[in-house]
Amino acid sequence: MKVIAAYLLAVLGGNTCPSGADLKKILSSVGAEADDDRIGLLLSQVEGKDITELIAAGREKLASVPSGGGAVAVAAPAGGAAAAPAAAEKKEEKVEEKVESDEDMGFSLFD
Repeated sequence: MKVIAAYLLAVLGGNTCPSGADLKKILSSVGAEADDDRIGLLLSQVEGKDITELIAAGREKLASVPSGGGAVAVAAPAGGAAAAPAAAEKKEEKVEEKVESDEDMGFSLFD
């Protein structure tokens, strides 16, 4: 990942085709070790390609990757806009319950 970050920094700095020496210089400036094998692999894979096209292709691939649970659904609930305030009220009630349970611990932090 640090080799990719160094490559992107070089491109952002105006070097459209950074060399291995350029990447090593960037990595050494922040105290990171430069692995010649990884640098060579990255440079061989991006050779002759436009960085903006590579980033766009990567975004398309990441869009199809599931990100796991806990995410809020994007679609509106069946009740439409009226259901949204009801959901907010339920959240507030849950927060209030947690606050009440913390007060029942039987001691104070400042006693």
